[in-house]
Amino acid sequence: MKYIILLIVFAAFGCIGYGFAIKETAELLSNRFIGSGVVLLFLVAMPLFLIKESKGKKMKDYMLNEENILKMNKREKEKSKRQGLKSKK
Repeated sequence: MKYIILLIVFAAFGCIGYGFAIKETAELLSNRFIGSGVVLLFLVAMPLFLIKESKGKKMKDYMLNEENILKMNKREKEKSKRQGLKSKK
């Protein structure tokens, strides 16, 4: 899956680059290459990458809710206590 995504990304950048390279001679064709490269990049490669990377992760851990805010506050207090102890030494 990793190599398929890389192949799609390189193909998208290749299409965009080729589109800009032929911009002077064939403007309509160059716009199609640039557009298809952007579509490949953002509507194909990015969702595939996000699906691959988020596999097995709990979305609840990344949401900002009351439980997670309390956890963050607790960690900050512990961190500041540790830093206070280091500065006293």
